[in-house]
Amino acid sequence: MHIIYWSDYACPYCYIAEARLHNAIKALGMEGDVTFEPRAFELDPGAPKTVQSDTAHRFARKYGLPLEQAMAQIAHISALGREAGIDFRYAETQYTNTFDAHRLMKLALSTGDRDIAARTNELLFAAYFTKNLKLAEESTLVDAGLEAGLDRERIIAMLHSDEFATEVRADERAAAERGVRGVPFFIFPDGMTIPGAISEHDFREILQRNRKSAPAAQQCGPDGCAVDFTNK
Repeated sequence: MHIIYWSDYACPYCYIAEARLHNAIKALGMEGDVTFEPRAFELDPGAPKTVQSDTAHRFARKYGLPLEQAMAQIAHISALGREAGIDFRYAETQYTNTFDAHRLMKLALSTGDRDIAARTNELLFAAYFTKNLKLAEESTLVDAGLEAGLDRERIIAMLHSDEFATEVRADERAAAERGVRGVPFFIFPDGMTIPGAISEHDFREILQRNRKSAPAAQQCGPDGCAVDFTNK
């Protein structure tokens, strides 16, 4: 089974959805039966290379919330991440540009080694949401790539060039042409599309090829992530 999906490394629901999906795959004993084709999607292509504000104040400004309510929503999203088995630390994230992180992922995919690609993907999410590192910083990307199994000189050479920029932009154009406005966005082999972080239970049903209407899901788009204003 081949699954295509768009995501961004600064998207909390993307990390949560991938964790739920992998948990469902493991629960069904399908680890060797599923392959992935990750595609790049920048929620904020204009995001700065340096941190401009802390997560709570940025979240409050983005959604027009009082700081206390913003912090409650951040805690709620973090709890969803922890429920999926992630040491999720959304409140301490350092928001920067993710373009080079996507290029690093393209480098990992270019090796043709699925394990390296999978590790790179996980390490980039963990760098942002668990280690709370700056994804636009070269040292963060080099360390992630090395831990995943990539060559240091190859990583640095890529980062100091425009290599894989075309591939990242092509993914984003493909998303736009398909009408993808938010991530995560999954395409399953039977044609079912899932625009958001559905539950592990629902992922299990879809993996078992049971056709059904796409359930309600949480998603991030250019204007922000879905916020449950009833959770105060």
